[in-house]
Amino acid sequence: MKYKVTLNGRTYEVEVDEDKAMLVDEYEAYAPAPAAAPVAAPVAAPAAPAPAAAPTQAVAAGEPVTSPMPGNILKILVSQGQQVKEGDVVMILEAMKMENEIVAPKAGSVAQILVTKGAVVETGAVLAVIA
Repeated sequence: MKYKVTLNGRTYEVEVDEDKAMLVDEYEAYAPAPAAAPVAAPVAAPAAPAPAAAPTQAVAAGEPVTSPMPGNILKILVSQGQQVKEGDVVMILEAMKMENEIVAPKAGSVAQILVTKGAVVETGAVLAVIA
């Protein structure tokens, strides 16, 4: 079987037979030519004003519980004011079809929950605060 592999801007054509691989050809990879710029259509009506950015929620004082990876919040297992112990599961984060337990980094009271069920979060996003 023949394969084309591009690595560091070079393309290699490799032939594989049983237990052996042989380099058939090597050449510079090239980027495709840029597409022609589309012609702008005339504007018929003035555009509606852009919606204002959502205000960011102030974070309470305490130890933040952050997201270790991007994903969706499946379940919130605690409520504001609830006492938790270090290591207690506070939320379930779905990432790449896996359910990940988000745990309390310390014992204390849940001072604030900054996300809702179904929210999409990025790595490092503050999900809750433990005081």
